Parts: sequence; C-alpha cells; structure tokens
Amino acid sequence: YKQYIFRTHLLGPNVYSAAPDGGWGWVVAVAFFLVEVFTYGNIKSFGIFLQDLMEEFGEPNSRVSWIVSISVFVMTFNGPISSMLTNRFGFQLVVMTGGLLISTGTIASSFTTSINQMYITYGLIAGMGYCLSFLPTVTILSQYFTHRRSMVTAVASTGESLFMFALAPAFSALRDLIGWRHTMAVIGALQSTIIICGALLRPISIRPGDSLTNTTSHTQNTSLSLENELTRCSLSTGDSGAQSLMDGDISRKKNEKLLTKKAKFLDFSILRECSFILYSMFGLFATMGFFAPPLYIIEMSVSRGVEREHAAYMLSTMAVAEILGRFAIGWIMTRKCLLRHKVLVLLACIVTMTADLVAFTLVDEFYGLAVCCALYGFLMGTISCTHIPMLAEDDVVGIERMSSAAGVYVFIHSFAGLAGPPLGGMLVDMTQNYGSAFYSCAAGMALSAMFLGLVRPAKRGLLCRRRNSKRPDDTEEKKDEPEDKGEKMVAVKEITT
Repeated sequence: YKQYIFRTHLLGPNVYSAAPDGGWGWVVAVAFFLVEVFTYGNIKSFGIFLQDLMEEFGEPNSRVSWIVSISVFVMTFNGPISSMLTNRFGFQLVVMTGGLLISTGTIASSFTTSINQMYITYGLIAGMGYCLSFLPTVTILSQYFTHRRSMVTAVASTGESLFMFALAPAFSALRDLIGWRHTMAVIGALQSTIIICGALLRPISIRPGDSLTNTTSHTQNTSLSLENELTRCSLSTGDSGAQSLMDGDISRKKNEKLLTKKAKFLDFSILRECSFILYSMFGLFATMGFFAPPLYIIEMSVSRGVEREHAAYMLSTMAVAEILGRFAIGWIMTRKCLLRHKVLVLLACIVTMTADLVAFTLVDEFYGLAVCCALYGFLMGTISCTHIPMLAEDDVVGIERMSSAAGVYVFIHSFAGLAGPPLGGMLVDMTQNYGSAFYSCAAGMALSAMFLGLVRPAKRGLLCRRRNSKRPDDTEEKKDEPEDKGEKMVAVKEITT
C-alpha cells in the first residue's frame, strides 16, 4: 500500500467496474494522438534533414543514418525500463519526464558541431524520451477501451501520419527559410507539448462490482452499501449482518493487496510462452522493413529522374495513405467475423508489404514510385497501429499482462532498429543504388511473416508444449484465501459473542 501511495498522480485514478470504452479514455486518446505526432512522426520525417546533415558535417549516408538508428534503438531497447518505471511511478510522471527529455534532446541537437554529438543529443537523450513517452501512452489507452480498442487506437495513431503529411512539408519550407538548426529548435519547443499530455493520463483501476469513476465516491459508496447490507440482512438472520460487515473489511484488504501488486516491476514469465517468443521474433524482423521508404524515398526518387520538389510529395503520399490505412484497419478489426482472426489479418498485411518493398526496386518513374508509396503508406498504417495493441489479444498475451509484455516486446525488436538503417546506408554506399536498402527491408519483412504465421499454432499448443504461465501474483492470492477465511470466522465469532 505504501508503494502505491508513493506514486505521483497529478489527476486522481479512475475506478471502473469494467473498461469504460469512453469517458476519460477520449482525453487519453487525444493525448496519444499528440504523442504520436511528436515521437514517431518526428522520427519518420527525419529524412528532411538528411542532406543538410551530410553537407554540414561532411559525413556519408551510413554515418548520418546512425542518428535515427540510435534513437530508435534506445527507444525500443529501454522498453522494459519504461514498463518498470510506469509500474513504479505511474503513467503521468514517466510520460512527462519523457516529454522533457525529447524537447531537451532535440533543441540541443540544433547546437551540435559534429555528428558524434548528435548521436548523444538526438540518439540517446531524445531516444530515451521517446521510450518513456510512447509505450506508456499506448498501454494506458488500451486499458481504457475493449470493444472500441482497435478503432480508437487506429484513429489516435494517425498523429505520425499528420506530421508526415502536413508538418514535414511545412518544416521543410521553414528549413529553407531559417536553416536546419533553427527549424530543429522549433520542433524541440513544440515537442514540450508531450509534458502536458502526460499530465492528462489518469490511471485506471478495474474493480469488478464497482460502477464509480473516482476513488472518493468509491469509498463513500462502499460504506453506504455495507451499512445497507448490514441492516437488510440483519432482519432475516442474527449473524448475517456481522458476516456482511466482515466481507466488506476483507474486500478492502484485498483491494489494498491489489494496489500493492500493481507496483511490481515486470512479469518475465511471459518469456515461457512460445507464442510470445514467436510474436517477438516477428517484431524483430518486421522492424527492418519499416525504415527504408521514409528515410530514402526522396533521394531514391531524385536518383531515378524525379525532380526534387516533386520527390517531396512522396512523403505526403505515404502520409495520406497511412491515415486511410489506420481508419481501414480500425474498421476491419471491429468486424464480428474477424474478432477471432486479428493475427491473420495482420499476417495478410505483412505479406503484401513484402511484395510492395520489392516493387520499389522495379519501378523507375514518378507515378510508379507514387503508387508504391501509397501502398506502403496504407499497409504501414495497418501494421504500425496494430502490432503493439495486438499483445492485448488472447492469441498472444492478453490485456492483463500487456504492460510488461509490451516492454519486453519492444526490447527484443530494438536490435533490428539499431541495425536496419546503418545496414541500408552501407548497402547504398557500396552499390550506389538506393534500391539495395529496400531489398534488405523486404528480406526482413518476409522473415517476420513466417514467424507471425506460427503464433496461433503455438498458442494452441501445436508447435510446443503449453505451460502454465500464471503470474506469481495469482499464486500469492490463492495462498491468501485461507487466511482471509480464518480471519472471517474469528471475526464472526467475536461479534456473535
């Protein structure tokens, strides 16, 4: 209980009998939208500074690509730390700290004098801020919604697409006017909005049987219901009232134990589940297929004869298609006929993405590249807004263990985020052909499709022996039951006497 009190809540927790599918969840959805704008949106639009940084510091493509690579790696590698800090201090304080780190790192990057300094400011500092901001926000959003989870997550995650569509061209024009350093400082100042978003992430507590939305009214209503129950039951039997009163006392003790359990760090027992390991391998290799188009599409288009001002529209094409993809997958995932087949829907998107990445290397004119960008954006929208929330599905982990599972999941696929962009940059430097980076992405995406296809068979025990993956908390709760019964009997005897 003391561990729970230690947490800092700027806004008190909401208490529900079940996930509300709305309520304060809509505020959390807006906060997640803005966090998406200034985290993944900024990372995916970093290509607007690529040429400027190469000219400013006199570095090759592969060296500059390490900036994004380190940032993504730090963001994903420290996923378990983000989960532990969230379980210990709550969503609000962690996300607000992340927003401060992002803003500080991005602004500091505008004052760097070498690429190595930028590895620290944007890669390490801002990357850690991305980690502390994004993962807790998507986790708490999943807790506020059940039936509408796929749709709300899809719509709220359009923030990064908005950045690519509207803000990336705007910041590109601003860069031409005031230079890349001042533009990056402006972006850093705007990223401080995440601090406000973090303050709005009110924690949620699900307590079956309660229908209230705040802890104060919950306590008051519990007292009234206990008194009413005592009066009503005492009319029929001499000791029913005492029994009801003790049930209320024991229920409060269990609630205090529940609050203490929530303060525990990570549930590593998920690593015993074959389905989770296979899903994590899917995330590992799929990450290799995400980076190339946003990072290299402008330079690739220019190298194939497209004018640079027209090539800039490729990112906007991706962004618009990605928004459509997010809306589409949100609608698809809520169809009753597909509620039990969400993993298969995601698999179909991954296979199509693999084919599209290969198609990038085969076209050499504006309209062909635009079609590939539109298809990539659409599929990227479907995949990026579902692969982490998919952990909440019973086919993978389940909502009760999503917080810890998400941290371990992004930690595992962080290594691909570190290796992907430098590998692509090295292939481009060696072959002088931007298409080679797309080949490496297609290979990673194909491997991810293979692992994803094995998740459901593994969950059903067809590939490996199913293990009892109950959390230690469940065992402790069972051990506590006899004690509760003993306390109840002693209390009844004393009151009866």
